[in-house]
Amino acid sequence: MRFVDEVEVLARAGRGGDGCVSFRREKFIPKGGPDGGDGGRGGDVVLVATTRRHTLYELHLRKLLRAGSGRHGMGANRHGKSGEDLVVEVPVGTLVYDAESGALLADLDRPGKHVVIARGGRGGRGNARFATSTNRAPRHAEKGEPGEERRVRLELKLMADVGLVGLPNAGKSTLLARISRARPKIADYPFTTLVPELGVVAVSPAESFVVADIPGLIAGAHEGKGLGDRFLRHIERTRLLVHLVDAADPAREVREQLREVEAELAAHPANLLAKPRVLALNKWDAADAAQRRRALAEAEATGLAAFPISAVTGEGVDALIKAVWRMLQEAREAA
Repeated sequence: MRFVDEVEVLARAGRGGDGCVSFRREKFIPKGGPDGGDGGRGGDVVLVATTRRHTLYELHLRKLLRAGSGRHGMGANRHGKSGEDLVVEVPVGTLVYDAESGALLADLDRPGKHVVIARGGRGGRGNARFATSTNRAPRHAEKGEPGEERRVRLELKLMADVGLVGLPNAGKSTLLARISRARPKIADYPFTTLVPELGVVAVSPAESFVVADIPGLIAGAHEGKGLGDRFLRHIERTRLLVHLVDAADPAREVREQLREVEAELAAHPANLLAKPRVLALNKWDAADAAQRRRALAEAEATGLAAFPISAVTGEGVDALIKAVWRMLQEAREAA
């Protein structure tokens, strides 16, 4: 299924049913009183967050969300049936905006959280409601009210504890596959990761955290270059970042790789560079002695906790995971 993280849809709630004009017609009662029932209310359009959805692709195809209309009232004081609500599941982490005003309507940041984006119209009252001591035979009833119609914009921000960032081919997808059951596409060319990938890292049988692999960043990503600019929003909710660099890259030193990605993180409106980070010196198995010495020296100058690792062989990965888990615990306690 295609990954879609932003979509605009039209929500149209159901119309309320009309009230009924009716009078009792019974044998031996020639002039029965009014008995017209009320119309049913229109159905609402509701969005609810669920872990069963991971993309807004279905809404990208659907575009119009229409709830059921209420039935009309009937004689013998029979009220019309209410229209069925339309309940639409969206991924946890979906932000709901009014498309016209831009106002945030809801942040569906946990499973089961829901929001009514269009309310159904009220059903009209039947003529039985209008009977009084001076008007015992009212011959009018109300029309049902139209339901609300609203255009909304949905924006998905993945709910992950940790974000993996780095240049293309830094090894983020390989690391995600190593530490979780996620199976992202892995190949030796830039932009292998075209969409964010999520993986669950088990620290113990009862403890785990969620990692998001964000497509590689390049210079100018925050201005729309490359792929990463579309997905930077998915690390806004993360508590910390693991910054991967290629310690064996003969063309780019560690400090150069760091600066390029840090510039994009800092330029993002949410200032992602302010998040706690750890540095993973990846491809340690492929680096020669000189590259290792230089990488460690440059990493030490950053002030970040640095971990030489190999996502391919698994070398140093356990130490990285333990450090990330410890930092997550500290961040949760401080929140």
